[in-house]
Amino acid sequence: MEESIFSLSNYEPIEIYGPNDAYLKKMKDLFPKIKIIARGELIKVIGAEGDRLAFEQYIDMLLLQLDTVGKITEQDLLDCVNRGKEEKLSDSAGNGDLILYGHNGNMITARTPNQREMVKAMDANDLLFAIGPAGSGKTFTAVALAVRALKNKEIRRIILTRPAVEAGENLGFLPGDLKDKLDPYLRPLYDALNEMIPSQKLKAYMEDGTIEIAPLAFMRGRTLNHAYAILDEAQNATDKQLKMFLTRMGEFSKFIITGDVTQIDLPKKSNSGLLNARRILDGINGISFVQLDEKDIIRHKLVTKIVRAYEKHESDEERIDYGQYNYIKL
Repeated sequence: MEESIFSLSNYEPIEIYGPNDAYLKKMKDLFPKIKIIARGELIKVIGAEGDRLAFEQYIDMLLLQLDTVGKITEQDLLDCVNRGKEEKLSDSAGNGDLILYGHNGNMITARTPNQREMVKAMDANDLLFAIGPAGSGKTFTAVALAVRALKNKEIRRIILTRPAVEAGENLGFLPGDLKDKLDPYLRPLYDALNEMIPSQKLKAYMEDGTIEIAPLAFMRGRTLNHAYAILDEAQNATDKQLKMFLTRMGEFSKFIITGDVTQIDLPKKSNSGLLNARRILDGINGISFVQLDEKDIIRHKLVTKIVRAYEKHESDEERIDYGQYNYIKL
């Protein structure tokens, strides 16, 4: 029999195990196919892989309840088991839209055909380019896939990165130290994670390096093994930067590159690496390209209208052929 060990760091064991280990004993009754050994904040689980993963998902649901309500009751022990069974039945019925359960128990799903295509592409490939307009869910879906892989023990860490390119503002005049200056650029990644992972667990992941969020420049010289790496806002990465990031891929890793070729904030003398990526990398086995469009926009209904209006009134001096990823300056 194989075993898994996971930690309940940042939680008081009595909150999970109950007074006199009453909740722990109940868990053992609810999961008779596995052996559960608890020592402080560490839990060792021995049994078949599917049973071990089901129990870990169960613990995640309990921690989510603890974060949300502040306590766990005996009824919660039963409710979380039933919810896990419902998810398994949903999957067996062919509902492939569910990616994972997020914060507050909400279901994180692929909500559009192109988002579902992203999920399928990452099941079949190790490198995905997801390109589309603002609000199309490309970043959120990418982060959800990474969190799912982490929870399923498919990878050991998540690396999230963005180019720190100024969109009309001056980075140097922002207050604070380097972290304070860079956090606004990385905030969308934090927001996505906060919807998927309980706050205390996310804090622990950030502190021990299981989840890392950093500017693109910090990736140079590294090799990312057993990792899920996401480069967001890749339209603001130069050719050299994108090549540098792609060549960080190590063993047992998956990479997702997301970007919107209509929102390039690079200086005019710099070329966007994302625009050339398809021409250079198309046809390579293991690399997939998914094109999202305005039909995938799931923000406020006005966002779709805004995207359409800007596309209709593109400048005569600069034309972007969105479907072919060509960027032509006249």
